Amino acid sequence: MTVVVNIVISVLCIIVLQLLGMLIFSWMTRFNDMEELKKGNTAVGLAFGGKFMATAIILGISAYTNSSIWHMILWFAVGYVCLIVAYWVFELVTPGLRISEQLQKGNVAIGILLAMVFIGTAFAISSLII
Repeated sequence: MTVVVNIVISVLCIIVLQLLGMLIFSWMTRFNDMEELKKGNTAVGLAFGGKFMATAIILGISAYTNSSIWHMILWFAVGYVCLIVAYWVFELVTPGLRISEQLQKGNVAIGILLAMVFIGTAFAISSLII
């Protein structure tokens, strides 16, 4: 019974952290992600999906490599901060592009590139957590 309770608590914690991570990413953009998704903005969908996948990768590795929920939360936070830094570095190294503007305009190339930046960063960071 204790194992089942631990699994339920862990899954609930993972869901809350994933949702919190997506909420924070949503606050970082200069537009309303959900409104853009409702409009069918593919670029925003790709970027948002990349953020979701990257957050899930960090969270999954954190959960897999830690037996304590507190350690999992700590390593997720470290990895998540790295994802945020990667986003801002990407903004800095592309001075001719305003990433948020391009996404809002529906620039699919930027959406794909940003998704890959997030997912690639998540994989790289995950190797540090192990």
